[in-house]
Amino acid sequence: MSETMKTAFIGLGVMGYPMAGYLGKSGHDVAVYNRTAAKAEKWAGAHAGAAFATPREAANGCDIVFVCVGNDDDVRSVVLGDDGVLAGMTKGSILVDHTTASADLARELAAICAEAGIGFLDAPVSGGQAGAENGALTVMVGGEQAIFDRAAPVIDAYSQACTLIGPAGSGQLAKMVNQICIAGVVQGLSEAVNFGMKAGLDMEKVIGTISKGAAQSWQMENRWETMVEGKFDYGFAVDWMRKDLGICLAEAERSNARLPTTALIDQFYAQVQARGGARWDTSSLVHLLAND
Repeated sequence: MSETMKTAFIGLGVMGYPMAGYLGKSGHDVAVYNRTAAKAEKWAGAHAGAAFATPREAANGCDIVFVCVGNDDDVRSVVLGDDGVLAGMTKGSILVDHTTASADLARELAAICAEAGIGFLDAPVSGGQAGAENGALTVMVGGEQAIFDRAAPVIDAYSQACTLIGPAGSGQLAKMVNQICIAGVVQGLSEAVNFGMKAGLDMEKVIGTISKGAAQSWQMENRWETMVEGKFDYGFAVDWMRKDLGICLAEAERSNARLPTTALIDQFYAQVQARGGARWDTSSLVHLLAND
């Protein structure tokens, strides 16, 4: 177990709520803030911690402050300004941003924190809601080694792997690689599942066989059954995936990296949204094929 720290967790969504809980279970002091105050109060009632009215109050005097919100603008709204976490943090403390956001934002915040004598890590996560609830997330980190070494033992409370990829922004870039891979795998799996169903195959037998070979993937093992059943009311929402792919495509344009398949799959997800599937799991790509 890591040294006991005074921490704050900003953003108690489907990821942040359990992540903050694991910090408390690991013995750390935890203060929380959420835009919907009732959710922060609920968390505080269920865990050993306290809810605060502003990010600044939650971050006051903390060794490490964790942020997990929606997008770049959301991060700025809880980090900067008179009521932002930086206004409550002191020199020598660390800000860890778990939001999936742009690499530009990570570099911006790293520079602002450096001026204030505060450490910064961009640390997006992979593993989805299940990974957060099971304390088994994969964390990709950008920042300085010394800062990472101090924060990593605390992040271990809710992660199964936590790796320093490179300087500020590298964690976000690694998450983009992750999302590009997932998009391609889910589209391929959707086409395969739909093909097998249209061919009249017993998909349980098919997946049971091919998942032991080169076609195996996390998506296959965890999503094939609900894809066959047409159930998508859970998991990682299409809205979130489109936000992430938008970040990937914008970064690719800047770096002159071609993402033709990713761009196409992003448009497939737009079609899912148009069908009312904005909050469906990303595996809902199969719905476009099964119901064309």
